[in-house]
Amino acid sequence: MLLRLPGVYRPQHDTQLLADVLAAEPLGPHSRVLDLCAGTGALSVRAAAAGAGRVTAVDVSRRAAISIRLNALVGGHRIRVIHGDLVEQVRGERFDVVVSNPPYVPALVDSVPDRGPARAWDAGKNGRALLDRICCQAPDVLVAGGVLLLAQSSLSGVEKTLTMLEEQNMRVDIAATAEIPFGPVLVERRGMLERRGLIEVGQTREEIVVIRAVK
Repeated sequence: MLLRLPGVYRPQHDTQLLADVLAAEPLGPHSRVLDLCAGTGALSVRAAAAGAGRVTAVDVSRRAAISIRLNALVGGHRIRVIHGDLVEQVRGERFDVVVSNPPYVPALVDSVPDRGPARAWDAGKNGRALLDRICCQAPDVLVAGGVLLLAQSSLSGVEKTLTMLEEQNMRVDIAATAEIPFGPVLVERRGMLERRGLIEVGQTREEIVVIRAVK
């Protein structure tokens, strides 16, 4: 059970799918893990529990940063917590694994909210406001042979993610997939998604994909 302040994203199916893929990575005392859009720190905690020697969690939300610190304390884990925007504050560092479950839900507008609960899922009209930036920035902070693990919905352009990472000279594959029922946000936006052609009329499930890319 993870602690979270109000407004911080509650770990769900996508977090668990990504955590299972992360658990398969060979983490040891010399492993450096960077968790982007860390939320409650669920993935940071999983990495620390798996034996990673240095775990850094980054989130743009102050409430998320506090939640991560609380969960690290409760779990007895050493996790460095950074309140910041993706890799901006760690550009001079290198990591063996970068893991991220960013906001990826297609929204009504392209602007990304800077406060409120929707900040945890709204990602512009195409759902790629964070995904595109992670594809461009994450390879820069990976060591040679380092691994990026990235979760997203099939509604947010999986092929584009694969192409962008390949253009960064990453070796890319799909590590895991899961089909899950629409949550409350997608149920509310189903009409909009149908009109845009992102889902079929009457569709009630989405596919979650975990992409694994090696530098």
